[in-house]
Amino acid sequence: QVQLVESGGGLVQPGGSLRLSCAASGFTLDYYAIGWYRQAPGKEREGVACMDSSDGSTYYAASVKGRFTFSRDKDKNTMYLQMNSLKSEDTAVYYCATDLERRCPLLYSYWGQGTQVTVSS
Repeated sequence: QVQLVESGGGLVQPGGSLRLSCAASGFTLDYYAIGWYRQAPGKEREGVACMDSSDGSTYYAASVKGRFTFSRDKDKNTMYLQMNSLKSEDTAVYYCATDLERRCPLLYSYWGQGTQVTVSS
């Protein structure tokens, strides 16, 4: 049974940083493509980052490239999203996801409960 549990969200000032974590169970994280997406109230879901299983190639949305870093820890079966230089427009609920397929992009077949990120002064 696939389970994804996010943590690490919170309230941060513009320009600040947060690190989101996503603990995976029921599958081996580095065998499959994994990713993060976010959804803000009244807006469509936006893919934030995706990592291929084969070589770890990582793809970022233009809106976060250069500010966010996606990583995985095989030993802990956990993925992370380091978010720096946060902006108010980054405010959203963030979800980790997988399809149990090898390559990006994701269709988000499995996702966690989400973690709220609020960027505000």
